[in-house]
Amino acid sequence: MIVALEEAKSKLNGMRDNLKDLGSALHVTTLRDEVAEMEQQSTDPAFWNDQAKSSKILQAIKQKKDTIEGYDKLCARLEDAIVLCEMAIEVDDESSVEEVQSEAESIAAEADAQRTTVLLSGEYDRNNAIVSFHPGAGGTEAQDWAQMLYRMITRWAERHNFKVKLTDWQDGDEAGLKSATIFVEGINAYGYLKSENGVHRLVRVSPFDAQGRRHTSFSSIEVMPEFEELDDVVVREEDYDFVAYHSSGAGGQNINKVSSAVRLIHKPTGIVVACQTERSQLQNKETAMRMLKSKLMEIKIRERLDTIDQIQGNKTNIEWGAQIRSYVFMPYTLAKDTRTGFEMTDIDAVMDGEIDGFINAYLKMNALK
Repeated sequence: MIVALEEAKSKLNGMRDNLKDLGSALHVTTLRDEVAEMEQQSTDPAFWNDQAKSSKILQAIKQKKDTIEGYDKLCARLEDAIVLCEMAIEVDDESSVEEVQSEAESIAAEADAQRTTVLLSGEYDRNNAIVSFHPGAGGTEAQDWAQMLYRMITRWAERHNFKVKLTDWQDGDEAGLKSATIFVEGINAYGYLKSENGVHRLVRVSPFDAQGRRHTSFSSIEVMPEFEELDDVVVREEDYDFVAYHSSGAGGQNINKVSSAVRLIHKPTGIVVACQTERSQLQNKETAMRMLKSKLMEIKIRERLDTIDQIQGNKTNIEWGAQIRSYVFMPYTLAKDTRTGFEMTDIDAVMDGEIDGFINAYLKMNALK
């Protein structure tokens, strides 16, 4: 067993250089300086004069601190594991072999996860994400699938300490949802979640089929960055229809008795956005307009157009052949990404938000392009 411990010690010692390189890639030293500077700003009495700005700075401080803390903890774990391994070697404690090897694998996996953040080099990767869910054809089954995807994404966000804000929800006819939109707030939210943008395919025995037949359903997840600067995006009043309606929350709960919810329909493109969770109709309209402008900006950038007026809208169909990932519940369990080939057989874990493997594979694939 002493040989196994010596091998583990050699592996752990080799990780020191890897973590040093990781620290450089994460710019940990720079982050420490930035946090110190931003915290100094927050002590200025005038800091709170602009609540929106101060809130963003505090959020940035927290995210930077989380990155630093995650890295520091990983380094501390490595040193603790090395000490444990050396002590076990001294007394020839074979009972520690499994623990040391397991910790070495865990540290390597965490280092790989942290290294993935370095791949987030897109211009808007650090932005908040606006995520919308839309069922395809298939009635109740597709609407239920859309809600399952909604839960998958929100569970992932919660696991990673992102703030999730529901802005629009329309209940399905019998179950699920007809549409929903959330803001996922935090550094790199868009960078991570852009991997989920597209059509998702479900294969299962439908709980809504009395004959217990297997169904294939489709729903889409639309992910776009929330742009901070939208002054250049002009939406004229004659270019959109304004519709006020009663708010309704997830599960059919009533949010507001008055028609405070707002839906904006952009006539040139057919883009529809809605917001119902702010306190007033005016606030809902402002949020909806920000969403509309962000969507127009995202399409302009994606299609490399010169002006907003050239945008024709997104015509992707939510159907067979367009899926980015398939989720099979029957006759076997498998979630497989059609772009990267990454797959997981623990379908329950995937639906509970464990999608980091898919996200990492997508980011690595794009980094090689």
